[in-house]
Amino acid sequence: MSVGILGNKVGMTQIFNTKGDVIPVTIIKGGPCYVTQIKSTEKCGYNAVQIGYTEIAGNSRSLTKPRLGHFSKVNLQPFKYLKEYKTDTETNYEIGQKFDVELFEIGQTVNISGLTIGKGNLGNIKRNKHTRGAMSHGSKSHRLQGSLGAGTTPARVLPGKKMPGRTGYEQRTIKGLEIIDIDKSQNLIVVKGSIPGKAGNLVSIKSS
Repeated sequence: MSVGILGNKVGMTQIFNTKGDVIPVTIIKGGPCYVTQIKSTEKCGYNAVQIGYTEIAGNSRSLTKPRLGHFSKVNLQPFKYLKEYKTDTETNYEIGQKFDVELFEIGQTVNISGLTIGKGNLGNIKRNKHTRGAMSHGSKSHRLQGSLGAGTTPARVLPGKKMPGRTGYEQRTIKGLEIIDIDKSQNLIVVKGSIPGKAGNLVSIKSS
């Protein structure tokens, strides 16, 4: 178990390798992140490191008093985002320690987590790939759901029934993405393939 970093998805593009093959890539602005808390087995029951990303003003309206006290206790600037990574030991880290794209190497594989693009409320045809009803004259179920189950027995809708509802905006992790390039001057990571979410979304990058 190792520490990762937080970042923002910049967008997708394509590059060419030495053979002339097109490679679809995603550009991510990663870090810098700072250690805001260290948890140990003696105090918390497990080893973990909490990191902060994106500094905000101490008088920000989005900052609650408990969270402001959390940063004041360790003499750090408040951060907008916090994330915890479990580790094997807590002795290798210290409060205020900086993590950025230098944590990774070109050719290394990483796991990237983020929220998928929200689609809003969708019907059965678009959400669950159901087929529509007859479109002829007299049909009253062009795009309706249809039967939800037997009437008398069990006389209820069974759990897991595919129905209309909210689609997307779910936490997803893409594993084993290869790092194609790293720009340390601008804190940019270029990974092969796509990652969850739209441009600007918060993502977590961690070694596979």
